[in-house]
Amino acid sequence: MKKFLKNYWFILAMLTSIIAGCVVGAVWPGATVLEPLGTLFINLMFCVVVPMVFCSISSAIANMKSLKRAGKVMGVTVVTFFVTAAIAAVLMYIVCRIFPLVTGTYQQIEGEIGETLGVGDMIVNFFTKPDFVELLSRKAMLPLIVAAIIFGFGVQMSGGPKTKVAKFLEELTTIIMNVVKLISYYAPVGFFGFFACLVATHGADLIGDYSKTLILYYAMSFAYMFVFFPIYARFGGGKGGAKVMFKHLLRPAAVSFGTCSSVATIPTNMEVAEETGISSDVSNIVLPMGATMHMDGSAMSAIIKVAFLFGMFGQPFDTWKAVLAIVVAVFSSVAMSGIPGGGGVGELVLCTIFFPDQMAVAYPIALALGELVDPPATMVNAAGDYVVSYIVSRFVDGKDWLRRAQNKKEGQKAIK
Repeated sequence: MKKFLKNYWFILAMLTSIIAGCVVGAVWPGATVLEPLGTLFINLMFCVVVPMVFCSISSAIANMKSLKRAGKVMGVTVVTFFVTAAIAAVLMYIVCRIFPLVTGTYQQIEGEIGETLGVGDMIVNFFTKPDFVELLSRKAMLPLIVAAIIFGFGVQMSGGPKTKVAKFLEELTTIIMNVVKLISYYAPVGFFGFFACLVATHGADLIGDYSKTLILYYAMSFAYMFVFFPIYARFGGGKGGAKVMFKHLLRPAAVSFGTCSSVATIPTNMEVAEETGISSDVSNIVLPMGATMHMDGSAMSAIIKVAFLFGMFGQPFDTWKAVLAIVVAVFSSVAMSGIPGGGGVGELVLCTIFFPDQMAVAYPIALALGELVDPPATMVNAAGDYVVSYIVSRFVDGKDWLRRAQNKKEGQKAIK
């Protein structure tokens, strides 16, 4: 019980505060007076997110000891991460179209999601801003990320981790993340006030829609693991790959679901990879990278958040918006998840792109959904790292790598 509370105390606190806020909002129409509690938390997060994103990304690049990677292994690994995340995002979009998440009507928060831009303008606005000061805004997260990457490489070219700037960025990132941690302690209070006001304003339909969304995500996570993981294992390991994968999958799945941490699952993934016969040079690259970049569960959660918010705001989630949402979901889950606070930044990017005029409502809802789906999302992410190593092994060590590894193990047992 102590270990459970240690791992889940924040999720439990968030869930308790959300439920309490919904109950208060449902029974007390005057709960709208609690709105400042939520606004205070949102404003604190908005103020810290810009320096957090810039410093964390530029610091990560500036402090790399070497820009050279393990060639073919890393290339195949990154491509595989993107492909599986895209598959997960598309599947979740299809499921959300089949099972609408929002059945209630929220007339008071309907509105335009923003002006439609041409493809050229969208590309320009996606990556750049015409003035430096415009980068220093939560409404320009993707251009800010691009600027941080370029700045990080500039530091890398000037000496990388040996420069004073790199050390300064690293220390500043640590300080900012401690500030974020301090702010997060207030989150349960903020979410209590936010949801009390939201339910008092828009009625109890919101509670039912939230519950349905969570049930759908949990079901989809386990379905993805038991349907698509065997397909990936069969493709990567050949005949018998799925059977071997299922023999070892339970341990990393249980550890990741129980700890809500992909990083904490690395040792377990290393163990099952060695038992499977995956070469050490593959597992030593794929599994640590996967802990921060392989986020199929996060890609699915990004789509379900966007679908939920489109339903709330009475907007159609059509094909063009779906394509853009899938691209952003894959980018935010693979390219941004490795930075401190990457999940929250990804949610902010989604909200700024699709719901710029409803940020005060959209962002906390996306954050809350992210917290509540964290256990199954982490399970799909982290257990999937082990499965992806099958695919990478196929391209690095040949199609019959698993058969050779299994034969070697049987030969060693026979000798003993």
